[in-house]
Amino acid sequence: MLRLPFRDGFYEINPSKIICLGRNYAEHAKELGHEVPKEPVIFLKPPSALIGPNQTIILPKKSREVHHEVELAVIMGKRGKNIPRERAMDYVLGYTILLDITARDLQWKAKRKGLPWTVAKGFDTFAPIGPRIVPKEELDPSDLEIGLKVNGEVRQLSRTSKMIFKIPEIIEYISSIMTIEKGDIIATGTPEGVGPLRHGDTVEAWIEGIGVLKENVLAERSILC
Repeated sequence: MLRLPFRDGFYEINPSKIICLGRNYAEHAKELGHEVPKEPVIFLKPPSALIGPNQTIILPKKSREVHHEVELAVIMGKRGKNIPRERAMDYVLGYTILLDITARDLQWKAKRKGLPWTVAKGFDTFAPIGPRIVPKEELDPSDLEIGLKVNGEVRQLSRTSKMIFKIPEIIEYISSIMTIEKGDIIATGTPEGVGPLRHGDTVEAWIEGIGVLKENVLAERSILC
């Protein structure tokens, strides 16, 4: 069971689903050649993709181009359906960092064929999370620095104020489609600067007020040899 520090103890991370937003920062949409969406673009990652802090992202043999994407993650505190944005924050437990690791080559290949691209998002270790959960009462997520380094080099740097759809809107939209369960995770999208990860890399992702999530990167081939 994955546990993260929360208040004076720990919180067990055991979501029924991880709901992610695509293209929620305009500059990221542009860097991938997409239009800025008029309503949230959502997809799912499996809970089996989760790993905790100071663990290892595995680059799968099936992919030659795996990218990092740092995101503010919302941990939901209770079950809800058709939640109005005015009450959305009543359902939030707190905030943490999530890395939406993406096999970009597999994603592009699927998109060109008009196929779903779950394969690009769903590998084991493709959802690192941490280093802790900050209670919603202790953090205003509306304008925080968000960034990521690979081997000490800054790759992503932005602010959460640049999100197109804000957290209450996101919760309202998602809950109009599916019931949100206690413990579910909503990843709110990544800013520009996504790029490749290589065997032996060290990734450090941070969000102001939450901390730094650090992970190592290894190729699957090296583990099997």
